[in-house]
Amino acid sequence: MNWLSLQVLLGGVSQYSTIFGRVWLSVVFVFRILVFVVAVQQVWNDEQKDFICNTAQPGCTNVCYDNFFPISHIRLWALQIIFVTCPSLMVVAHVKYREMKDQKYTNVHKGEHLYANPGKKRGGLWYTYILSLVFKAGFDAAFLYILYIIYQFDMPNVTKCSVEPCPNTVDCYISRPTEKKIFTLFMVVTSSVCIFMCICEIFYLLTKKVRKYLLRHQERNTVTNYIRVDPTASSNQNLSNSEKAKATAGEKDSEPA
Repeated sequence: MNWLSLQVLLGGVSQYSTIFGRVWLSVVFVFRILVFVVAVQQVWNDEQKDFICNTAQPGCTNVCYDNFFPISHIRLWALQIIFVTCPSLMVVAHVKYREMKDQKYTNVHKGEHLYANPGKKRGGLWYTYILSLVFKAGFDAAFLYILYIIYQFDMPNVTKCSVEPCPNTVDCYISRPTEKKIFTLFMVVTSSVCIFMCICEIFYLLTKKVRKYLLRHQERNTVTNYIRVDPTASSNQNLSNSEKAKATAGEKDSEPA
């Protein structure tokens, strides 16, 4: 698989991302894709060839290998990287759709633009971005759960197997178990960091959205509660004051000299 093409394709997502999104992209590219291509594939390239069981029974070693490794680590991680990075393409596709829509609007309305900035996270693009973050964190969590269910994040030196056609319980030996365990824990940690960054970015965007809503609501209440002079109330007050003045003058005229 050409991982460089995927990196170039997802590189355009950084211009629409927050600081958390840029850190997530850096972790994915440097600590996951690069490490996967350069080191992890080399460590696991001999897993089936050097998986040895202390028996000469034909087919026993293959069956025991399939029993312990129902899915290879590198294939599971390759699927994980593909599933985790694909939601970012939703944002790129939505921005491209906005740009095409804005171009058509500009051609029809003689230079006027429908969007001031098609890449700004407003309206539907904001929800698309949030949905992509949820998908990325969900896929990472799901693959971590699958890895834990199958391997418990461990790589033992020896595993016992009693699956047919093995004549009895045999010991099978895994090549370079310590090195494989280290890389397994490394991939688990980087996946956890990516999940954490997605959650932080979701909370950041939600907090920013709520803050803008509260500020807008506060400004609206300030305008509504602005003190305005009621002309009807003012004229009624003037009439009552004049009537009081006339009554006072009449009382003074009726008093004896």
